[in-house]
Formats: sequence, structure tokens, C-alpha cells
Amino acid sequence: MDRYLRSDMAKNKTIFSCTNCDAQSPQWSGRCLDCGKWGTVEERSMINDQRSNSSIISPSIKTTKLKSIKQKDIARTTTTMSELDRVLGGGLVKGSLVLLGGEPGIGKSTLSIQIAAALPSLYISGEESIEQIKMRADRLGLTSDTLELANEMDIHAICATMIAKKPGIVIIDSIQTIQDATVSGTQGSPAQVRTCTGHLMETAKKHGITTIIIGHVTKDGSVAGPKTLEHLVDTVLYLGGDRFHSYRMLRTAKNRFGPTDEVGIFDMTPTGLKDVNNASEAFLQEREEGASGSVITCLMEGTRPVLIEVQALVNKTSFGYPVRKASGFDLNRLHVLAAVLEKRAKLNLGDYDIHINVVGGIKANEPAADLAVCLAIASSYKDKALGNDLVVFGEVGLSGEVRKIQYAEKRIKESKQLGIKRAIISSHEKVSDVKDMKLITVKNIAELIMKT
Repeated sequence: MDRYLRSDMAKNKTIFSCTNCDAQSPQWSGRCLDCGKWGTVEERSMINDQRSNSSIISPSIKTTKLKSIKQKDIARTTTTMSELDRVLGGGLVKGSLVLLGGEPGIGKSTLSIQIAAALPSLYISGEESIEQIKMRADRLGLTSDTLELANEMDIHAICATMIAKKPGIVIIDSIQTIQDATVSGTQGSPAQVRTCTGHLMETAKKHGITTIIIGHVTKDGSVAGPKTLEHLVDTVLYLGGDRFHSYRMLRTAKNRFGPTDEVGIFDMTPTGLKDVNNASEAFLQEREEGASGSVITCLMEGTRPVLIEVQALVNKTSFGYPVRKASGFDLNRLHVLAAVLEKRAKLNLGDYDIHINVVGGIKANEPAADLAVCLAIASSYKDKALGNDLVVFGEVGLSGEVRKIQYAEKRIKESKQLGIKRAIISSHEKVSDVKDMKLITVKNIAELIMKT
């Protein structure tokens, strides 16, 4: 008798799992040790079904040679927003599942309602009532005869409505508010998010319904919920930017139907997000002439070159320790470049505060901005204006050497189109001469300071 009891106990194991974050532990506690929630730890039974004596015979799968597969054209639907279509690879793919993430108030719902108003769509919100959505549409000046609204949080009711209506596009705002009553856990928990996304994916693929789900983000900028959420969907889009500036960047983190290096640039206006077709001109239109510490550089936003202004302010420190501040540029990188300027270019910056600002709320994260930051600091330190017809880009090493970067020729051509006459680049760059544009090559920071 004891032998049978021990056998049953071996097959049944008890664990304690958090309904909020799915964390597991061998014993119960009033508070989850992972997420810190109270009263979310529940007991669960794990049954090990051991079938050592039985074997399952499965038929072999059918394989197909790569060269015999005929490629099918992907049907896409344009959204009437050229920047969004650029990021998606030409438009929305029928039956695809798109995840749109971004910080609160950045414009996710605005972008979604603009898409829904332009195409036959079903907009389902778990956060707002249909009256609130109507108020936003009126504020943006949007009208549509084909847009249908609903307020629902049950995933089974949502999927049934999708199958019955069969709209061209379904927008879910947001996935953290949708729940499945058959799954334990509160709304937004990893188990709920994973299960509801799975239902939406199955419905979208089976019935060919393009689905866009909006997701919240965490403090570090990633989509809230389990990481498997990003693996389930076809496309992951992030809408970012500075809330205190009007420009927004739409980036692709994953795209099964297009490139992942494209970036869409929008301008947030009272009537919604507007395409910015010439980003360089938009970022430079308010630049002051004849100001020291101002340098133009060219960044690559995806495959598109964008000219931006880098500003530096160097002034005598009022305290014993000089201040280093940066907006739109990595502060640690600024400390490194300031040390390089002191050591290699013999600029006495130890008694001066340095402030760096990248205009327009853009993040200058690529190494190509190093040379522009160094020159802007030197320009402000010497109080010498460099002119509005100069563009600078290149990577700076710890020895003061100026290294070459990618897409140098593409950056130069973009600069020429905006009336730039001079370009300072690394002497290691191999670019062809450009008509009506002077190329100034430098080997190191010391040579750069001497030539300017």
C-alpha cells in the first residue's frame, strides 16, 4: 500500500506560483519575492505523467526543397502615412500581427486612431470608452464612415467579433487591459498577456485580419509583459521621442515582412502626427547664424541621412569640480571626449563647465557624432564661429585619431542638397569628389583644431 502512495506522491508535485509575474517558489509566502505584490501567490499542482512503457508513433513530416518553392507576392495595404509605410516595408501585410509600443503620452493612440480613420477598421479599447475615442477623433479632425468602435476587455468576445465583422484592420488598445477569464492572474500579468496575444494571433492568421496591438513599456523602454510577446508577433514598432519636442521617431525592432533598419519621422501637431519628408531641413530651420559652439553633423536614422545641429557651451566653472551635462548625447562619452581634447589637443578644459545639446530632441548615439561634439566644444572654448556651411562627422579614438564611419558618401550627398559647402571627415575615408563641395580631411583631433 505504501508503495502505491509513494508512487502517487512522486507523480504529483506542488509548487507556488505568482499570478502577477508567474514567478515560482517551493513554499507559500504572503508577498511575491520577485514582483513584490501581496496575496498573489497561489498553490498549483504539477502532475508528471510518466509513460515510460508507452511510445507514440508519429508520421514523418513532408519536406520541400528550397529551389522548388515559388515565391508569392505579399499583399500590402498602404496607410496613407508615407513614414509609417516606410517603416513597415511598404504597408500593412494582410493577416499580420503588429505590436506598437511607446511611453505614455508619446502618441501611440493618436497614431492608431489616424490609421483606423484612414482604412476600414475595428477599434477596440479596454482603457477608454467609445465616447472618449470620439472626442480624440474630433480633436484631431478625423472623420470616417468605415471605422467601428467598441469597448471590451474579454479576449473571447473580441475574437468572436473579429470573426463576425471581418474588418480590414483591428486595433487593440491595449493588450495589458485584455483578459481571459479561464487563465489565472490579473490584467497585464505575463500569463494573461501571453494567452490573449496567442488568441489574437490565431484569429489574425486564420481569418486574414491585420491586427495592431498597443503595448505599454517599462521604465527601461521595453514592452511590458513577457519577452515572448515580442516573439509571438510579426512586427514590433517603437514610437519614441522627447515629449517636450514635437518630433517623434518610429523604429522597427522586428519585422518579418520588411527591413528593421528604417525609421519614420513624424511631427506632432494639433491635428495628429504628420509625415516629415525632409527631416534635415526641419531640424536646421531655426539655427542661429554666426554662433560659436554650433556644429552640423549627419546621423544615419535607419538608411536615411539626417542633418542635425550639435550645440556646446563652455564657460568658467564656479565650483571646484567642473560640470559636464549632455542632452541627446551620452554623458559618459562626453567625459571621454573632453579628456581626449585635454590630452591630445591641449585644450585646458579642467576649469570649465561643458554643456552639450542635440537640437530637436534627437538622440545622437552613433560614433559619427564624436567629431562634431569635439569641434563644438573647441568652438565654444575659443568663442569662434565656424559658419553655417560646414558639416562634420567622424569617430574619435582615445589616441585622438579620427576614424572613418559608414555611409560617408551618402552623408556628404545629403549635406550638399541642403547647401553645405564644406565637410570635415577622416583622412581614411575613401569618397569621390563632390562638385561644389570642399572635403577637409583630418587625421587626429590636434590637426582638426589647427585647421579650424
